[in-house]
Amino acid sequence: MSKQDSHLRLGRNVDVRMWGKERGLPHPYPVICHLLDTAAAFGTLWDVLLSDRVRDRIAHALDLSVSDTRAVLSFWAGLHDLGKITPPFQAQVPGAFASVREDPAYAFAPGAAEERAFRHEVATHWAVARLLEEAGYPGDRRRMRQTVWHQVAQMLGGHHGCFGRVLLAKELASASGYQPGLGEEGWAVEREAHFAELRRVTGGDAVPARGLPAELSVIVSGLVVVADWMASQTEAIVPRLPTEGWRATPEKLDAHWDRAQKAAPDWVSKAQLGRARFDTENFGDMFPFTPNSLQSDLTARLPELAEARGTGLLLVTAPTGDGKTEAALYAASVLGRAAGARGLYFALPTMATADAMFPRVRKFAKAAMGGERALTLLHSMAWLSPQYAGGDAPGADEGEDGGAADGEISADTETATTAGAWLRGHRRGLLAPLGAGTIDQVLSGVLPLKHNALRLFGLSDKVLVVDEAHAYGPWMHQLLIRLLEWLGAFRAPVVLLSATLTGRTATSLVDAYRRGAGFPEPSAVEPCYPGWLFADATTGSVSTPRAVKSERARRIDLGIRPVVWDTEADPSCAPRPGGRREALREVLRPVASDGGTALVCCTTVAEAQQTYRDLRIAFPELAQQQGGLRLLHSRYPARVRQRITAACETAFGKPRGEGDIARPRPASILVATQVVEQSLDLDFDLIVSDLAPLAQLLQRAGRGRRHERGETGRPPWALPEEAPRLIVLEPVDSQRALAVPPRSWGSVYDGGLLHRTAWVLAEAEAVGIDVPGDVQRLIDTVYAEDFVERLARAAEQEQLRILDAERQAEEMAQTQLAAMVGIRAPADVVGDLHRLSKWTAGVTEELLTSRLGADTGRVLCLYEQRDGSLTLDDAGTHPLPEDIRGLPRRHLAQIISHAAPVPGKWLLGDNGYGAPRGWDEQPLLREVVLLRMRPEPGEGTGIAWSCRHGDRTIRTSDVGLEVV
Repeated sequence: MSKQDSHLRLGRNVDVRMWGKERGLPHPYPVICHLLDTAAAFGTLWDVLLSDRVRDRIAHALDLSVSDTRAVLSFWAGLHDLGKITPPFQAQVPGAFASVREDPAYAFAPGAAEERAFRHEVATHWAVARLLEEAGYPGDRRRMRQTVWHQVAQMLGGHHGCFGRVLLAKELASASGYQPGLGEEGWAVEREAHFAELRRVTGGDAVPARGLPAELSVIVSGLVVVADWMASQTEAIVPRLPTEGWRATPEKLDAHWDRAQKAAPDWVSKAQLGRARFDTENFGDMFPFTPNSLQSDLTARLPELAEARGTGLLLVTAPTGDGKTEAALYAASVLGRAAGARGLYFALPTMATADAMFPRVRKFAKAAMGGERALTLLHSMAWLSPQYAGGDAPGADEGEDGGAADGEISADTETATTAGAWLRGHRRGLLAPLGAGTIDQVLSGVLPLKHNALRLFGLSDKVLVVDEAHAYGPWMHQLLIRLLEWLGAFRAPVVLLSATLTGRTATSLVDAYRRGAGFPEPSAVEPCYPGWLFADATTGSVSTPRAVKSERARRIDLGIRPVVWDTEADPSCAPRPGGRREALREVLRPVASDGGTALVCCTTVAEAQQTYRDLRIAFPELAQQQGGLRLLHSRYPARVRQRITAACETAFGKPRGEGDIARPRPASILVATQVVEQSLDLDFDLIVSDLAPLAQLLQRAGRGRRHERGETGRPPWALPEEAPRLIVLEPVDSQRALAVPPRSWGSVYDGGLLHRTAWVLAEAEAVGIDVPGDVQRLIDTVYAEDFVERLARAAEQEQLRILDAERQAEEMAQTQLAAMVGIRAPADVVGDLHRLSKWTAGVTEELLTSRLGADTGRVLCLYEQRDGSLTLDDAGTHPLPEDIRGLPRRHLAQIISHAAPVPGKWLLGDNGYGAPRGWDEQPLLREVVLLRMRPEPGEGTGIAWSCRHGDRTIRTSDVGLEVV
């Protein structure tokens, strides 16, 4: 049958029997209507979401006017579901397909309608390529990656999150032969009819002269995905469902297009997909205090740099407590205004730091920003954050990494009760104008995960602030480098914050951004501490680093205690002379007898638990005193950890007024792990820490005498206000001569870095450490390549060389793995978006989405009561539901709030207790292992519960979860 005959058989108009949407609707919705709806939504998103700068860049790349570009791209967006005009897709609704199946005009090969693996987005890729080629789009089948028509088809074929491979010329020459699911000639003719009418109605007749570079393809791709989501909402479709007998005449399609264009702005507005504005220019209008030296220098110089050079990357290095957060928010406002950015995302290393930053960003948005200010909190457990008190916990949909989806709230108090409903959906959190969350959320954009391009699009026109840029290992550092390359290509403003950063690390970050912006020549960055520098994306130049004065300049009074490691000893036994237990008793005795506060920072959760037990026996009066002895680590249920954290912030946090400053604090000791390094604004009279790399020790020291307490607010035994005391417990060998990391530490810290840190601390002990004066020098010394030559003993030099080689090999392996599995840099994508989705053989999604080596699982303890019932709490007040299907969101939140993280190795060899009905239907609960706990004699005033799981006994008590 000829193409002309097919047209005669099919009729003059597009066939409305081809359905595009059906679920939740009274009757199927024609494909042509959905294509037009999506095109209308795209046009609105183009107008609302993109800045003039980005629209101009896209138009210039295509060699079209901005108005023609809008029309052409809207046409492209409508084409995204052209692949639904295929037998496998239409056959999914048998009733709608019945008349088509019997129509001889729509022939297809036997079995083609059952080819469910041939998805409609793949069909779009195959079909659109040929149609755009026939429409005169530039290209040559001999150089497929350089053809505009194939680039567009590949982009549209990726609207479900993964871009297909480059098609071969021979495949396109006989498409239905390679893919029977495309159907035979009649199907191709019908797709052509839809193509032609969509192009006519949208006015997308112009033909681009060139294709888009990778970064602009990502932006357009993201807009297509969001437009599809907008147009796929049931409430958007139902008002425009065609009546029975409706035919797709040109007049009817024009009328539908007109209604869709009028409705689309409302869809976008209700979804809160607008642009935030950086309205406020003056620091004093953003914050209720006078800027310090760092902030003042930025206010005096950054606006001029931004105005002259446009967008770029700002690197700020300053000690803990020097106001980097406020400096970053001010800088984000300056850079965002200069770049015409539509919002910001504040990335942090942990969920706890993200939770703490969320209200600060919200407060800043209310004071300094206008426009659409929908604010998201993004991490895997965001929906359990207390910030969402008063409403249903958001984010029950599955997140991109298999964990919880993102949670959202509006910064606009007038719409807080209804805002964020659309943004709470699966994979939508980064689309909001404003966000605070973990850095994992943005690093996922440079891993070949589903809809990674959508994450990149969410960042493409925002200011990204990365806190604690020094705190990431080689795996995450390499991913951050790749992300900065993409942000440089987007010309998106970036602010990097760090308390300690080597020159080499600083150079790698700055040069990654410059490389993405098109400036591959290396620079040599030597950051000032404290200080800042700016690298602009327009010329690639890096400003001369600006040194500033620290408002918190002080000397750390340093004490090193070499100790034999005896944490595993029975707490009831007398301490070993020269051991860690004895040393802790000595340094903490003044706190117990004369008042004041102390932090004891341990390396592992198990050692923190054992230390807490030991101090409970060593200082029984302190243990019996309310709040006298506290324990904080990650291995508590979320609800318990939140309660402990809140109590610690009350006890050790910033003074609440003059009376609190002068009031002596009762004796109180907090035993904790690294969770206190970054997440909490706590203030102690004394810091005691196990040996750790110097950067971490300086972070912990920043919790010493952090706030003004006056003459009476510190205990008598404390040193002068300006000299915080840091005591480091250094594990040594039996000769007490060499730092030897205990076996219990495993791979928490690199042994070579601990040796280097111990040497530097020994050199500094007599005079202390000036902050910030000594920090950069000491950090650079720890990582110096010639460090080994500074050691006096040959045996020690040889041991350190071995440890250094092991560390360098591990760092290289992690870096290479990240480079291998991560997506390509923008310059390397070159017409093949499949490089954003291509997986490396043997790499699992679990590896991609985890921080390398984290190896964590999640458990839910079920407490067996005397009557055999199971409850979520040991008191027996919250029974475990037998069936969770249909439970309200708040009940699901209550269940998951009792879960706790544990090492993944604890869960090997056993699937745990059987789950209630509907458990596997909830993505948040699916991976949680249930443990049936039975009571056993407790410790002190608490009761312990335990169960056998695999070859381990897992126990829970007032010290949290542990293996015994």
